[in-house]
Amino acid sequence: MYENYRKYDIESHIDKIGFEPLDIMVTGATGAGKSSTLNAFFDRIVSKVGNGADPETMELNSYNITSKMRFWDTPGLGDGILRDIEHAEKITGLLQKTHHDRFYFLDLALVIVEAGTRDIGTTIKIIDQVLKGNFPANRVLVALNQADFAMKGYHWDHIKCRPDAVLHNFLEEKISSLQRRIYESTGMKVCRPVCYSAKYRYNIDRLYDLIIDNMPTAPRSISEEQ
Repeated sequence: MYENYRKYDIESHIDKIGFEPLDIMVTGATGAGKSSTLNAFFDRIVSKVGNGADPETMELNSYNITSKMRFWDTPGLGDGILRDIEHAEKITGLLQKTHHDRFYFLDLALVIVEAGTRDIGTTIKIIDQVLKGNFPANRVLVALNQADFAMKGYHWDHIKCRPDAVLHNFLEEKISSLQRRIYESTGMKVCRPVCYSAKYRYNIDRLYDLIIDNMPTAPRSISEEQ
């Protein structure tokens, strides 16, 4: 379904940039829904979703939306000190990968946050300790998944598959709070996050818009100031 969403915009923009594919890293705390987000993008299972205590995404896997845009699924952080070190090393290795001795491999980072959580410590850690210094703020995008369970399932309209007015207002406040706390904790001014539900395909188009409307205008140069 979404493989063709704004396909012309994606491909024409990347043609103007003059490099392809556009590589986007999807990261976040374990349980935030990185794999389910990718499945919602493709409207089919491309990445296995974990239902138990252990995360499913242990390696780095890539998925192409078009020949000109590619997503990288990465291990989640927040599983303990030793696992976090192992996973952070894999992510850092991908962040530092280069091509043509001039450009970094990854162009954007999409950080997925669980909408219902009050503890964003792992998210802050990912942005401050893993992404900051590798990506400038305009290449870091943040999105809140699981909008349907943000208030423990209350105020979610299961017939329309969308939040009612109470939950909508709660989510808007959550978005503003997250954006502010990221800046206060890391100094990075990320653009306003969007909120969605991969499970119910709610606002997936807005998540796509976030990515498409913030595609970089040039490759991430090795000499680029962070």
